[in-house]
Amino acid sequence: TDLEEERMKQKIADRTMKEKLHIYSLRILINIIVIAVLTVCFYCIYKATVFSQENSNSVSNMNFRTNLLVQYLPSMVITLANFIAPQIFSFLIRFEDYSPAFEIRLTLMRCVFVRLANIGVLLISLWSQISDCATDECKACGYNYKLYPCWESEVGQEMYKLMIFDFIIIFAVTLFLDFPRKLVVTHCTCKPVQWCGLQEFRISENVLEIVYGQTICWIGTFFSPLLPAIATIKYFIIFYIKKISLIHTCKPAARPIRASSSNFFFLVVLLIGLVLAFIPLGISIAHIPSSKACGPFRNFNTSWSVVPHTILGFPVGLQQVLNGIASEAFAVPFFMVICLVMFYFIALARAHKRVVEQLREQLAMEGRDKMFLIRKITEAQ
Repeated sequence: TDLEEERMKQKIADRTMKEKLHIYSLRILINIIVIAVLTVCFYCIYKATVFSQENSNSVSNMNFRTNLLVQYLPSMVITLANFIAPQIFSFLIRFEDYSPAFEIRLTLMRCVFVRLANIGVLLISLWSQISDCATDECKACGYNYKLYPCWESEVGQEMYKLMIFDFIIIFAVTLFLDFPRKLVVTHCTCKPVQWCGLQEFRISENVLEIVYGQTICWIGTFFSPLLPAIATIKYFIIFYIKKISLIHTCKPAARPIRASSSNFFFLVVLLIGLVLAFIPLGISIAHIPSSKACGPFRNFNTSWSVVPHTILGFPVGLQQVLNGIASEAFAVPFFMVICLVMFYFIALARAHKRVVEQLREQLAMEGRDKMFLIRKITEAQ
């Protein structure tokens, strides 16, 4: 990886002005195409969600297939977008002429954005339907109680559908695409088939699938408490599916990845998923009125209202402790301590980075010294 990056840096340094203008123009065009793909994905998800919510209750119960298709339409569109968009991004990135490490990160960031933003668009579409009051009667409670008497259950069902459909797609791709591809490549000697080759096992894309499923689990846990158990069973099965696929149907990735930086990048992606999960949950708990027809919070205006109501039932001493933790006198020093700890770790990381750079320089010098000694020995012989 280091040698490939050095070769790329030398290539960038040797570019002429004409080559720079060409590559920058091409990158601008490709980014416009990427934005257009994302816009199409978001629009399709929004329209599919609105259509599903408006027509799921009007379909006759006797027509089971149509009813199932309408209910699972948003999950199908999101899964299709998650499958097609990364393929387009992986194809376009080849023409942007980036270094291998940056190419992997940029592709991953685009894929992360399209996957996590798809969930955000789904939630926004759902909440636009839930908060849309067609009559003046529902404005008093703050949500469309006629169409969504228990809107928390509706959101939990959508997260459950995404989780199940994601599992079905992973299982189906492995069983009906990877294994047949392995058989065709093994037993067919046609040049197009051999040129296509086996499926590459890309660590980054598989980690991204886990982050996507984890984000769905985080968002849906509040609305569907059994979703973590379903996610645990799902990934227990997927682990062995991926293991069998890795051993029998895949080949190593053509481009290596740097394990240390990739591990940090994957944690950053997981943090982005966690933040994305907290934002809609915070809005749901603190802003959207809770269902008045069902649920444990039906007697409260919002879900968060149960917290101060519960604290008032605690002993006086415990109430004072909790009020102290929530006050500015505790929050400001705590924030300052967290900032100091963060600055310490940043300084420590910079020091480690300087040490690594020095060690690399020493290795390069030792390599040059060895070459010099080899030339001297050769001249002496």
